[in-house]
Amino acid sequence: MTVSGRAPAVLATPHPPHRPAEIRGGKPWPMGAHFDGEGVNFAVFSAHAEKIEVCLFSEDGRRELARLALPERYGDTWFGYIPGLAPGALYGLRAHGPYAPEEGQRFNPHKLLIDPYARGLSGALKWSDHLMGYQVGSQRADLSYDTRDSAFAVPKSVVIDPHFDWGDDRPPERPLDETIIYEAHVKGLTQLFPDIDNGRRGTFLGLASDPVIDHLLDLGITTVELLPVQAFVDERFLVARGLRNYWGYQTVGFFAPEPRYLSRGALWEFQTMVQNLHRAGIEVILDVVLNHTAEGDHLGPTLSFRGLDNRSYYRLAGNGRAYINDTGTGNTLDLTHPMVLRMAMDSLRYWVEVCHVDGFRFDLATVLAREYSGFDANGGFLRAVQQDPVLSRVKLIAEPWDIGPSGYQLGRWPHPFLEWNDRFRDGVRRFWRGDSLMTADLAKRILGSAELFDHSRRSPCASVNFLTAHDGFTLQDVVSYTMKHNHANGEGNRDGHSENFSDNMGVEGPTDDPEIRTARAARKRAMIATLMLSQGTPMLLAGDEIGNSQGGNNNAYAQDNETGWVNWDADDRKFLEFVKRLTAIRRDMPLLRQRRFLHARIRQQDGKPDLCWRRADGGEPSDRDWHDPDWRTLCVVIRGAAEGPSKECGAGAVFAVFNAGEATEVVLPEAEEDWRLLLDSSRPDLEPMDHDAPTIEVASGSVVLLFSSAG
Repeated sequence: MTVSGRAPAVLATPHPPHRPAEIRGGKPWPMGAHFDGEGVNFAVFSAHAEKIEVCLFSEDGRRELARLALPERYGDTWFGYIPGLAPGALYGLRAHGPYAPEEGQRFNPHKLLIDPYARGLSGALKWSDHLMGYQVGSQRADLSYDTRDSAFAVPKSVVIDPHFDWGDDRPPERPLDETIIYEAHVKGLTQLFPDIDNGRRGTFLGLASDPVIDHLLDLGITTVELLPVQAFVDERFLVARGLRNYWGYQTVGFFAPEPRYLSRGALWEFQTMVQNLHRAGIEVILDVVLNHTAEGDHLGPTLSFRGLDNRSYYRLAGNGRAYINDTGTGNTLDLTHPMVLRMAMDSLRYWVEVCHVDGFRFDLATVLAREYSGFDANGGFLRAVQQDPVLSRVKLIAEPWDIGPSGYQLGRWPHPFLEWNDRFRDGVRRFWRGDSLMTADLAKRILGSAELFDHSRRSPCASVNFLTAHDGFTLQDVVSYTMKHNHANGEGNRDGHSENFSDNMGVEGPTDDPEIRTARAARKRAMIATLMLSQGTPMLLAGDEIGNSQGGNNNAYAQDNETGWVNWDADDRKFLEFVKRLTAIRRDMPLLRQRRFLHARIRQQDGKPDLCWRRADGGEPSDRDWHDPDWRTLCVVIRGAAEGPSKECGAGAVFAVFNAGEATEVVLPEAEEDWRLLLDSSRPDLEPMDHDAPTIEVASGSVVLLFSSAG
């Protein structure tokens, strides 16, 4: 694999340790540390600090070489310029000001701080009571004050040169109706992947390797959505248990790539990954955590934002000592503050403009849209993104919920946001599990959940349909476990969802029973076929295509081990080939991925409805049918939407059958005479074939798809 895009060597020479650094007036922009070829300009925001210092460190990060106060201030931005400093220099910040937690102020210059705009971090966080701004164990708790230096325990910010030879790199810009998302963890995907060099396993360069990219292309993936790759920390309670924060939802640096995914500690490794994926036509989306930081609640560590300007960065409750906790992590970033909003926007633009990513998935996104009056679809953050000339053109996906008041906001997001649709996940699982009264719900889900998304000129693509995600069971576990098995997390199996709408088919976990194994395979095929034949934007969880299991753990956030990693040795080759076939059918069949909602309206070009529901006997369902708890066979005819030009979807019609009941004979629509059978999930090896009979036998628990060019 080529790494031709790596940054060139830097020519400037940093100050030797024996010579004190000089600092002079610089510029209040851009924020953070920026190298101009001759030195580094520093700009740091704090509205309430009395003094901010830049601390320079030795190459190993162990010795503080200089402590220089930023000499200038422009509004609330402190700045200064250090000539001769070069990329690779390690630094941190110290902020002086009042320590008055009861008033929301937590300045403590004894605590070294990570620059919120740091483009790189060096070293891992070392948990110690020295990180706390207060004296641990004091009867006054966080109202006490700790004077011990925390520098030895804090990762150092790094001055970087982001230059990269992108060559002719262009964003793939895959249309939404062609998009198939693959949610993956950098390490989990690559740690055990065959044919990757050992030194690149678990890293960005491993994901950039030919074997991984070839697999994605064969699978029909257009877009990779990566779990958090911005710098994060392992929570103290996990470290005490010998565990790690595997998923990465504890961000400490919104501009810096997570060092554990870098084999050589350089930004060009991430950029190379994006470049290689782009060359294959695959987009890169980042899961970002702008709702909170790793500093936790009022008893958490002072790592960055808390020590720089606690009142500005966080939403505080009451008199300011406590934090509003809409995230369940102890704190909530205050994106209503203009400088915090600016940091968020600067971060997103940085990853697009400097690192060429193609979009973002926003964790607990309701937090981002919550003003002090509550959730607001026209709130500041959403408006800022909508008007931004850079961000408004990339893919934006909301996780439309949090644990705060009125936190569930599925379907309420403005264009151009897409949304994770958990009702698709739960409805499809329940239909195939055989729950009563789920047929009507399935009808909504396979049409893109129009009751939720068909407003404000949104398209069915706004619904990100998924069966599984990082949070929850894998697809193999959905059909293998009835209960969660999270004991390895050390929380007494209390964590994770308790209701998974799963079914073990008679045995909890792995089994050698051939009947149960056959039933599980059939259920998986029916579920994945439902996903790929539904209107909307499908998302696959990495490893589902090969039957990967997490042993029933539905909350593997701390399992940086064989539980959390994709086990490529357990390759279910037959299921993989079935998934490939489905993605190819979806790619070649625009009727299955339309840009407009279907509402059974008459098409002007041929007088036919764009949508027709059918019972197995060929009749149209009555209101009584839709409320019949025993109705388990849903049939539908789909043509190009009446409201759109027919050329978008081409001519013809598809007829799909979703049968969660017993085997049944289904009457084909009379108007069509040239039906061709494209798919029968009960016969995964069946090749497409003409079907001239007026009926078709549909097996229990299966999906059938036919196409007619005369539709």
